[in-house]
Amino acid sequence: MKQLVFIALLLLQYSGEAQIQKKMETSKEDSLIISRILESEYFNGIYNGGVEQLRDIYHPGILLWGDVKGQPYAKTLTEYLDGVAHRQSPKASGKPFQGEVLDIRVTNSIAIAEVRVRMYDFLYHEYLSFHKIGGKWLLVNKMITDVL
Repeated sequence: MKQLVFIALLLLQYSGEAQIQKKMETSKEDSLIISRILESEYFNGIYNGGVEQLRDIYHPGILLWGDVKGQPYAKTLTEYLDGVAHRQSPKASGKPFQGEVLDIRVTNSIAIAEVRVRMYDFLYHEYLSFHKIGGKWLLVNKMITDVL
């Protein structure tokens, strides 16, 4: 009986330790870094048709999902950048362009940014997932919808 009580106490202690979680951390500095990436690289890359500028901020395995004009949208990074390379840039089109950061949330090495992009005859609402890999924030998932 004493052995059973001892084993039960050990198991109770072990299971209690398993419930201890690392404290979640958020960093204002990381939020500012992501904001700068969005403003100087993401929005400018889209506006100017900067394929290499965009490639630098995307993880190679990123997938882009959503809908445009009610049609499903799914692309790999290669497909997306090929589209950017072969379309008239928003800058060259002369049509209004505006990128706006609505929200950024950071927890440890992951983050989500909510942005709005007006370009051509579209108004995109986007959710962009970031992951800090090797000390660098990279876009790892992009979800878009056309809200016009």
